[in-house]
Amino acid sequence: MKEQTLKTQNEVTWTLICSVFSSVLGSVQVGFHTGNINSPQMIIEAFFNVTWMLRYGERMSPHMLTLLWSLTVSILALGATISSFFVAMLANHFGRRKSILMINLFSLFAVVLMSASKMANYIELLIVGRFVMGLFCGLAMTLIPLYIQEVAPTHLRGAFSTMNQLSYAMGIFIGQVVSLESVLGTDKWWPFMLTMSIVPAILQMLTLPFCPESPRYLFINCQREQEGVQELQRLRGTPDVWGEVGEMKEEAAQLLDAPEVTLCQLFTLPSYKRPIVITFVINCSTQLSGFNALINYSTKIFLGAGVPHAQLTTLGVGIVNILSIIMSVLLVEKTGRRTLLLIGQLTMAFCNILLVISVATMAGLEWMKYVLVFGIFLFVWAFELGPGPIAWYITAELFSQVARPAAMGVTSSWTWFNKFLVAMLYESMRDLIGPYVFLIFASVLLGAALYTWFQVPETKGRTFKDVAAEFHQADPILMNNTNKLEPRQAPRGH
Repeated sequence: MKEQTLKTQNEVTWTLICSVFSSVLGSVQVGFHTGNINSPQMIIEAFFNVTWMLRYGERMSPHMLTLLWSLTVSILALGATISSFFVAMLANHFGRRKSILMINLFSLFAVVLMSASKMANYIELLIVGRFVMGLFCGLAMTLIPLYIQEVAPTHLRGAFSTMNQLSYAMGIFIGQVVSLESVLGTDKWWPFMLTMSIVPAILQMLTLPFCPESPRYLFINCQREQEGVQELQRLRGTPDVWGEVGEMKEEAAQLLDAPEVTLCQLFTLPSYKRPIVITFVINCSTQLSGFNALINYSTKIFLGAGVPHAQLTTLGVGIVNILSIIMSVLLVEKTGRRTLLLIGQLTMAFCNILLVISVATMAGLEWMKYVLVFGIFLFVWAFELGPGPIAWYITAELFSQVARPAAMGVTSSWTWFNKFLVAMLYESMRDLIGPYVFLIFASVLLGAALYTWFQVPETKGRTFKDVAAEFHQADPILMNNTNKLEPRQAPRGH
């Protein structure tokens, strides 16, 4: 009887599927504006030169053009770095679902700015538009995994959370396709191409209001227990959800008198130090692996290596990206997070070394350009098999309910800051040290693999309460110190 109840509670329902699908439409937008800037680089750089000539009466210097293009690419990540700090405030005050809906305003405003840049002959509109889109990206790529983690059954949490990365990869691929010169990546149509993310934005705004709010947020954060149970019953498709309700009650009892954890407390309270360091190392190494350099500049890399049909080869990167995440969805609940992290980190380190060898010897061995293509394809496969998707949601698995939004906000900001560094500095470093820039990426990955082996716990199939207990959060912080803390008030205005 107990086994039958558990099976019923963990059944995947259409409500759950639709909720996850609707939420990850935000990730599609993030991926789209990551992938659409690659192929039309030369066309947009020509627009920069024309605008500069009209304004100053001279062509832009090569150094200035490189700097301005690097800023255009990287400023999206800078905007995301800033906005990620506000995740906890939005998620705790407005709720997970409503916050995801609200941030689409940033996306729509960004599209207007970017599409108007050519008509107005203002480079600044494109750059500011990408910055505003970055504000959306930082919030979306944190709020969406947070929502999915809290609506998915424990035994499927990893697989459903990986859907966020899959949607992100699909967005990259769609961006790569529509930005091809044979589609919309032309001198005439590239501003219109930048507006295409309005489709998933509007679709999300039409569908997500009909999806349930996070039951854990309602039950634990707001103390609206009856409403939380009702939303959980909608998600599971059965009134028999008392196993999960019991687990939420236990956590709620422990957290009853504890305030929401602040950013400062994440680094000062002893029981949060290990999980925050784990998430920082995983996210830093994932972004400093070289993946973003390959995604943002792959077409230019292929052209420089003399690879035929460089833009189509970049599409191949996008296809590998998607297929690898699908494999990750199938494996993550069988193999576990830690194993996939290690496989991905070591394989990417090997690929970075392979890229150094292939580029350094290409002048004398023409066939090495195909080794370069193989190395990039294998690298992307390894990234999306483990480190890519896991880095976005492991933070949610390592922290308790009151600490989760703040922890996800600060680690997301750290993630986007590292993305910004790679996007901004890659071309300058490549000009300075050539292909040996990939040795830096390889060194970071080897260090991360050692850290993962010795420090990162396995979270597969474990409840949030079980993982929190491993770091001794509940006892020393939330129980022994409650006499020092003021009671936490339920958020208002819901």
